[in-house]
Amino acid sequence: METSNESYGTDFILLGFSDRPQLEHIISVFVFIFYLVTLVGNTTIILVSYLDTHLHTPMYFFLSNLSFLDLCYTTSIVPQMLVNLWGPKKSITYGGCVLQFFFALDLGATECLLLAVMAYDRYAAVCQPLHYTVIMHPQLCQKMVLTSWIGGLGSALIVCSLTLKLPRCGQRQVDNFFCEMPALIKMACVYSKVIEIVVFTLGVVLLLAPLSLILISYGVITQAVMRIKSAGRWRKILNTCGSHLTVVTLFYGTIIYMYMKPQNNSTSLDEGKFLTLFYTIVTPSLNPLIYTLRNKDVKSAIKRVVCVKNT
Repeated sequence: METSNESYGTDFILLGFSDRPQLEHIISVFVFIFYLVTLVGNTTIILVSYLDTHLHTPMYFFLSNLSFLDLCYTTSIVPQMLVNLWGPKKSITYGGCVLQFFFALDLGATECLLLAVMAYDRYAAVCQPLHYTVIMHPQLCQKMVLTSWIGGLGSALIVCSLTLKLPRCGQRQVDNFFCEMPALIKMACVYSKVIEIVVFTLGVVLLLAPLSLILISYGVITQAVMRIKSAGRWRKILNTCGSHLTVVTLFYGTIIYMYMKPQNNSTSLDEGKFLTLFYTIVTPSLNPLIYTLRNKDVKSAIKRVVCVKNT
């Protein structure tokens, strides 16, 4: 077991895009702008959902949690990434790498489950409108969010403990811009069938199962929408459900591609890095824009909050 402990107490090297130095400054500006958008957009949704009583509903309770997840998720990755892009050193301490790996995995898994919860909320709102407030009562909403957080935490603990036990034989170079599972597994000097099975199983539980529930929910919602005669209500349902479905497509599409393929797959390293860049940096910044631009309730709430502040 000596090889497995060689990296303890030493720095890891985050290679990131160091093989393309001409792109690093462009990528750093791109990341910085999207990070600012993420901070401002998601913080706005959290504050508006809290301050405006019209948004004290299950949908915006879940949306606030999603925004909080996105804030934490990007913050666990971007600051260290910008330091490495702007400075000569590309290193991260072993402890920092472990924390980054754990929080990114925990928050990402939690978001997968939360998006499924939000799909069920939309199903209840559209298909059971008369019983919606009874079905989605505050205690149930809190339990559903708590279950999502616990599920993400449990999966992160399992995967982290297994991944970090893999022997690295002195390998210190992480071929990505943050400590992500596929890159850490590729550092190992042995092939572990056990971790591949565990990762695939958790992928089914945290990715394919929630996505199946989301698709079933929207299948039922589509049938219900087709029976609606009111054009106004039809458009409102499409706006709220369309926002969620857009976020689901962006997030799940890239995550499933990255995590459900065999970890020893010979996918282009650049392709993997740019896909990772998309779902870690771009998607969290798009979420508030998608929900705000397509949702009149949020835009009206922002105007009300701003007006109250100005009076």
